[in-house]
Amino acid sequence: MNTAENKIINCHRGYIAKQNAQKEYIYTPKDGCCKLQVFNWLGDLPTHRVYDLFEVRFKNTHKGFYRNVNGLQLEKGDIIAVEAASGHDIGIVSCSGPLVEIQIRHSRIKSDYEFRKIYRKAKPADIEKWQEAIAREHKIMIRSRQIAAQLNLNMKIGDVEFQGDGTKAIFYYIADERVDFRELIKIFADEFRIRIEMRQIGARQEAGLIGGIGVCGRELCCAQWISEFMSVNTGSARVQELSLNPQKLAGQCGKLKCCLNYEAAVYVDAQKDFPEVKNPLEILDGTAYWQKTDVLKGLMWFSFDPHAPVNLTAVPVERVKEIIELNRKGKKPENLVDEDNISSGAAMTDFISSAGEDSITRFDKNIKKTKRHNQKNHHKGKQQQREQRPKDNEVRTEAQQSPKEPQAAQAAPSQPHEREQRPPYDKQHRRPHNHQHHRRDNRGENRHNKHFKGNNDAKT
Repeated sequence: MNTAENKIINCHRGYIAKQNAQKEYIYTPKDGCCKLQVFNWLGDLPTHRVYDLFEVRFKNTHKGFYRNVNGLQLEKGDIIAVEAASGHDIGIVSCSGPLVEIQIRHSRIKSDYEFRKIYRKAKPADIEKWQEAIAREHKIMIRSRQIAAQLNLNMKIGDVEFQGDGTKAIFYYIADERVDFRELIKIFADEFRIRIEMRQIGARQEAGLIGGIGVCGRELCCAQWISEFMSVNTGSARVQELSLNPQKLAGQCGKLKCCLNYEAAVYVDAQKDFPEVKNPLEILDGTAYWQKTDVLKGLMWFSFDPHAPVNLTAVPVERVKEIIELNRKGKKPENLVDEDNISSGAAMTDFISSAGEDSITRFDKNIKKTKRHNQKNHHKGKQQQREQRPKDNEVRTEAQQSPKEPQAAQAAPSQPHEREQRPPYDKQHRRPHNHQHHRRDNRGENRHNKHFKGNNDAKT
């Protein structure tokens, strides 16, 4: 990656290059970027022994061990020229001292192995050839994929790594079946004018080379920090009580996710205290069958239906052990869960924050109470207004009487006015209206014309 400061950051090989006043690049190791970075936890220990073996890293997951036959003063991060099958290669020292022997044993290298030599520290001319070769890698990878597609070969070229002197290239490919690439090598040698080495890798190694974003939203672990892959099987998913769904357990490489191994040891250690339920639990209410286990909460879920996980009951591990011991003695407890120490799954799944609050909506409750209080006062005020109004059965005075009712007022001045009672309001059967809603149909005629016509005929 080039910036305005003439800085080159190569995460595949793990270095930073800055250009000085003489337009020369000074290379320094980039810690924490390259996944082949090794932390020398024995570097602070004093030692009087001289170690001539060094670990040297190249591109991606490619690294090796070399012997310092010339007695050079090398440190971690030095760019050196090392022996290759033909010519020389350029690498970066990633580890030195007593930790190298531990790395060799970890890599299972035999004692009679002949280590290649370290020639010298890289010269400016060596570094210049090295950078020219690196610049050709991407273009040659695209062209090699096109050639493989033209030959109808069932393979995929994932990455290309050039040797430091630019005379040889390693083509990393993935294939499901055996591929005859003899013709492909001839075409590559004629077109690229270099020696060709084909190296097959697996799906996990390909994902580590290409990289990507996982379902967790972070960069793939194989592309970020995993340098050696461990085998992942379905046993890790079973231990963690995960459903064996291939679509959820598989990563972008199509294999089981590497993160299934991260917490498997924790679950194995936690399951040591869990009893092995070989037979269903016998109680007075019936027979309880084991359905699933919540390892981290210490609960075992049982159901009285042997064929379906319905009406599940969460039982603590200690209670399960008590019931098993009682069943061995021929006794049956009254209940599946001890009433004195009830521990249901719903009660244990409630939210409890670090501040000791028991609800994440604690601020919303005050708002609801305020709204209800305001509504209550509003309805109370309306009720008081209705009570202050005069009722319908009160006697109307002469001033309240209308001028059109003088005779009725003289005939019965002391009798209260009786209002005609209305039928009760019903949503389904509404009280009749005095007026008619005249609606017109599509032809513009009144729907009640027949009704009105019949009344007129009756009058005539």
